[in-house]
Amino acid sequence: MPLFKNLSAYDERSARLAGIALMVLSIFMFSFGDAMGKFLVGTYSVGQLLLLRACAALLLLSPLVWRQRHQFLQLERPGLQLFRVVLSTLEVAAFFLATVYLPLADVITYYLAGPIFVTAMSAIFLGEKVGWRRWTAILIGFCGVLIALRPSAQTVSLPALIALGGSLSFATLMLITRSLRKTPDIVMASSQFVGTFLLGAVLSAFHWVPPTPGSLVIFALAGCVSVTALFCVNRSLKLAPASVVVPYQYSMIVWAVIFGFVVFGDVPEIATIVGAAIIIGAGFYIYLRERDLGRGDADVNPPA
Repeated sequence: MPLFKNLSAYDERSARLAGIALMVLSIFMFSFGDAMGKFLVGTYSVGQLLLLRACAALLLLSPLVWRQRHQFLQLERPGLQLFRVVLSTLEVAAFFLATVYLPLADVITYYLAGPIFVTAMSAIFLGEKVGWRRWTAILIGFCGVLIALRPSAQTVSLPALIALGGSLSFATLMLITRSLRKTPDIVMASSQFVGTFLLGAVLSAFHWVPPTPGSLVIFALAGCVSVTALFCVNRSLKLAPASVVVPYQYSMIVWAVIFGFVVFGDVPEIATIVGAAIIIGAGFYIYLRERDLGRGDADVNPPA
């Protein structure tokens, strides 16, 4: 990390390139962690995944939590902080539950619609002004969701609705995060893992499969990868403007397709690819508009 700090002070171009590299690396790591999670829930319960993944993450974060423990003593709007943790926990649980039944690319496609949902909810629930251009992009993005969902009596499934519900929870989470900008990063990150730890402890009590040593390694790796990816995102945003690095988050769908095919043999359907392309296009346009309005840095928060 000192190297990147020196780069940001010494050479702006190098800092931007380092920021882009870290964002690309973080998205790869998030996708890798999602693939490991999908692999594990093929044998173990979602509760076990949440519990053991959170254990590894919290162990990795514990030195930072201890060093910055004073930041936990005076939190802004504690009720909203708790609601954020609950939403985050349910969102992660919904994500991995959906991957039990759906290809990874399908679940990621629904989650990429998060920024579109955020903009729509900002206008409806917060009264924020949204012009006709962004409303048009929102409607186009919803069309992309419908194309990917393929709604009909035969194709709409409970797992797809769970994934869509998780995406809406993720959007609400981003909206709440926007209003809690003063909360330190370590507080937000560690509290989310505490939430998944508690839910995992409750759920795994009802269904526990003794993990093999190899599986324990994957559980631990999944937790460590998620924490490392989060730090890469944060450092990326300190090295380069959000307008430079955020668009690279959409590469997540590429990794989802690759991991889905290589690890699970999933071949994405044409509807999923078309829907994802429309969602990415609409989301990218909304991001550019919000950046122009001075709000583009607010919604940087990769899924899962």
